[in-house]
Amino acid sequence: MEPRRTALVLIDLMPRIIALETGPLAGREVLDRCVALAKATRSVGGLVVHVRVERPGVGVQPEGSELAPELDPQPGDLEIVKRTVGAFTNTGLDEALRARDIETIALAGIATNFGVESTGRAADDLGYATVYLTDAMTGLDAKAHDFAVSYVFPRFGTATTGAEYVAALSPTTD
Repeated sequence: MEPRRTALVLIDLMPRIIALETGPLAGREVLDRCVALAKATRSVGGLVVHVRVERPGVGVQPEGSELAPELDPQPGDLEIVKRTVGAFTNTGLDEALRARDIETIALAGIATNFGVESTGRAADDLGYATVYLTDAMTGLDAKAHDFAVSYVFPRFGTATTGAEYVAALSPTTD
């Protein structure tokens, strides 16, 4: 992976989503892993994209709809607000990524078989190389998460761990 052509896309890391009962990992554990992955991505010149959901047609969003403060978005990060399950529909994400010459998207967040999977399927349809960081995501149900990781994701991209992703981004010395 070329770091400057890679975007780490973090899905729905908002207090109200992190607090849900999830499996196989707790939302807090996913958040901690995503914070570390964001730092690693930035350190090699990659882009970090924070995606959060807002309910359409609602004057006031539910409490906890902001990004988790631990994410600490930095200058140069993108924040995308979606109103559908996936992060590409009517959000400008594709245009923003293409303007930055991004070719690889690494996905993490909550929930595996909703926002992450929907975003990954769209990314594949749009021609991005898609990487699923399977130990930095969790589902609303562990069985659904496991099915997505073992059966769905390998058909739309590469399923890997956060450590393997960081190693692939890191420059090699010969």
